[in-house]
Amino acid sequence: MPVLSPPPAKVTMPAVYCHRHEVQEADIDRNGHVNNLRYLQWCVDAAVAHSAAQGWDRDRYLQSGGSWVVRSHQIEYLAPCFAGQRIIVATWVAGFRRIRSLRKYRLLRADDRQLVATAETWWAYVAIPSMAPRRVPADLMNAFELVADEPPLDEHVW
Repeated sequence: MPVLSPPPAKVTMPAVYCHRHEVQEADIDRNGHVNNLRYLQWCVDAAVAHSAAQGWDRDRYLQSGGSWVVRSHQIEYLAPCFAGQRIIVATWVAGFRRIRSLRKYRLLRADDRQLVATAETWWAYVAIPSMAPRRVPADLMNAFELVADEPPLDEHVW
């Protein structure tokens, strides 16, 4: 009788995903610091990377016939950033509703751990190509561990 190997352990990603970015000269506005729109783009980039890391990349969304669109963003700017600085965008899913999801972000300077911005986005799940609201599939919700409370970032970021 053959000996069966145990199934591989399920690999899980941390609930908080960290996306890194180095500030470029092109990110700087006429005031000499990072343009406010860049912070928003970094948040979206982090959300997309987190989703892909959880198995939900562009192709998987296309196969499922659905996608996320932004319903609203809220950002609070706390400290400026400058060219050459390294930024860490920590992001997590705080909750799901029938057709929506709340994602939160903390943006920190890597060198001094200064919190430079906080943000949150309400995402709406829609059918492709109609863009009609659609219930979030269970397998998509199950791909993410929810973080309802503010996580201690030290254990995730550094």
